[in-house]
Amino acid sequence: MADDRFRQAVHLFNEASWYPCHDGFEELWHETQGPCRRGLQGILQIAVAHIHLERGNLRGATILLGEGLGRLQPLEPDLFRLNIQHLRRTVSLRLHALQQGETVDSLPLPQLIPTAAPIR
Repeated sequence: MADDRFRQAVHLFNEASWYPCHDGFEELWHETQGPCRRGLQGILQIAVAHIHLERGNLRGATILLGEGLGRLQPLEPDLFRLNIQHLRRTVSLRLHALQQGETVDSLPLPQLIPTAAPIR
């Protein structure tokens, strides 16, 4: 997605600035259709899940990680020129830990890693 707002939201996501990145992705989500809309919603839900984690709402975090992961599962692995597979793996690990009642503190935070794929 060739949009400065998208690049800024990705940067904020990778800094774990969950609320500001949520605002950026949400603005784009409202303007987007098709598979990209589903992908943005999945990323949004992952960001909001981490807001819940910061606030100690483990149930809300678990639900939103699951919903975000579900939205990302059918998408192309390089949607938005990002490594969606890596994001899914990281979120899956965190979701599994929460579902088992374990802490996620030692697990890596999700990152939106660029790929070399052509712009869609």
